[in-house]
Amino acid sequence: MKDINAKKLLKGKFTENAKIITASAALIYLLVSLYFMNHFFFDTVINGADVSLKAHKVAEDIFINYVKGYKLKLTERYGETEEITGRDIGMRYNRENRLYKIYKAQSSFKWPISLFKEQKYYVNDLFDYNKGSMEKRINELNCLNQYIIEPRNVSFRYIKGYYETIGEIYGNKLHKDRLYEAIRMSVLRGQTKLDLNKSLCYIDPKYTLNSDKTPKTKKLLDKYVSAKITYIFGNETVFLDKGTINQWLGVDEDLEVVIDEKEVGNFIQELSKKYDTVSQARAFKTAIGKRIEVKGGFYGWRINRPAETQALIENIKKGEMLEKEPVYSQKAVTRGENDIGNTYVEINITRQHLWFYKNGRLLAQGPIVSGNPNRGNATKLGVYMLNYKQTETTIRGHNYEADITYWMPFNGNIGIHDADWRYSFGGNIYKSNGTHGCINVSRYLAKKIFENIEEGTPVICYEEE
Repeated sequence: MKDINAKKLLKGKFTENAKIITASAALIYLLVSLYFMNHFFFDTVINGADVSLKAHKVAEDIFINYVKGYKLKLTERYGETEEITGRDIGMRYNRENRLYKIYKAQSSFKWPISLFKEQKYYVNDLFDYNKGSMEKRINELNCLNQYIIEPRNVSFRYIKGYYETIGEIYGNKLHKDRLYEAIRMSVLRGQTKLDLNKSLCYIDPKYTLNSDKTPKTKKLLDKYVSAKITYIFGNETVFLDKGTINQWLGVDEDLEVVIDEKEVGNFIQELSKKYDTVSQARAFKTAIGKRIEVKGGFYGWRINRPAETQALIENIKKGEMLEKEPVYSQKAVTRGENDIGNTYVEINITRQHLWFYKNGRLLAQGPIVSGNPNRGNATKLGVYMLNYKQTETTIRGHNYEADITYWMPFNGNIGIHDADWRYSFGGNIYKSNGTHGCINVSRYLAKKIFENIEEGTPVICYEEE
């Protein structure tokens, strides 16, 4: 029985003590809440100023004093530091602010949360500054007036057949607008430290050694420079490899490989100058055994420079190793010193005679009537080629029209054709009754040539000295 009474007594005392503790805690809570009705919570910082446990009525003085001693330390990329003071920029406390929102947020009955969580606030109109003074001070900063090192992307250098990467350069060039905004916000927030690098105030390279695109670009450069092209010009060759190709390669700001099309075009132009034969003077042995030099005309080899430039660029992009002829806009019969070959039409204007050789054998010959030089219609000298051939057609020109059976043009609207209206050919007829430039021959001779000539066959027109 005594044990039961003791337990009851102990329980009663515990209940009584608990009530006392609860009542005391409640009283303390209410008393502290009353205190925080006009005081800031624990660990309260507003715009950088510590107002913990300070009365609301002294907050203004705290902010005014904070502004007077305000200093913003700028830490720059390579460790240099600079300072901007509140005086430099005309910083001041703005009495017409929205500090009441903080009072409202810190409801006195919520004070216990400040025991566990720091109370940091930003009032966007608590501080102000003179815009002109700030701009002036920022413009005076050493970081904006020192020698500027421009940022540079990772780059690539050709060495001994391959490319190596060269690290990027970060430099010290600033985004002035970002710098201004970072400083402005630091001042308004009352912050005392600003790391320009962490605040992204610097202009950084777009691509670095660690960029995903860097190894891809290097791989592409190595592929392009591995191309080996051998140009075939008859018995001669021109070899193109990495020693030249690397000079045409570059990388743009987006790390894209660029082939200098102008330089490729210059290379093709040099090939063209050396191996094109159009309009070149040619040594020629005539049917009567004389050796002459024939100038003019458009017969010969001619590289299509634009087309071959593009073709070569594609060869390089594929990293190809091949032998090739360039793209030609016009071809001669053969390469070498004599690109006329042994199938051709020979027209001697002086002797008014034509010879047609096929595969080195004289197949047909006969007298002609060429253009009338006394009327400004002399047949143009030079080496040409048969454009095409056509039967039963009508040729037309200024003040003339004629129906012919065999038409073989070799220089625009100038060609070899039959002329049934003529009773004779050769001699000096061309000087008084010559053509408008065409070569008139008998129907028999025209037929013989027509049946055996092919498109592209050289036609040589010349005069004897």
